[in-house]
Amino acid sequence: MINGMRTVCYPVQDMDAAKAWYTAVFGTAPYFDQPFYVGYEIGGFELGLTPGEPGLAGCAAYWGVDNIEAEAERITGLGASIHSAIQDVGESIKVVELKDPFGNVLGLIYNPHFDLKKVR
Repeated sequence: MINGMRTVCYPVQDMDAAKAWYTAVFGTAPYFDQPFYVGYEIGGFELGLTPGEPGLAGCAAYWGVDNIEAEAERITGLGASIHSAIQDVGESIKVVELKDPFGNVLGLIYNPHFDLKKVR
């Protein structure tokens, strides 16, 4: 049985720089910090950093936010760039794709219909 998404991993070439950047973006330190994997607990899910080449195609992960405009502005202020502008994709759901300083796409989603309490 599939229980839902648990972990998103981003490959990075500079683990120390990526760790500092993601700590600033998510406002929390990693709970697991080794050269082969750095793990953050983010709202009941896991963000993992692994050594490697960024930018693998074929998958997009979107992190939930309450104010997509403010979060996109905050994260671009920390050094991300706009990969795909904020779009209303229907039913009041908005998405944006940012490119982190390491070449990975960091998706954000505002979805007023998603209730994590119902998922757990």
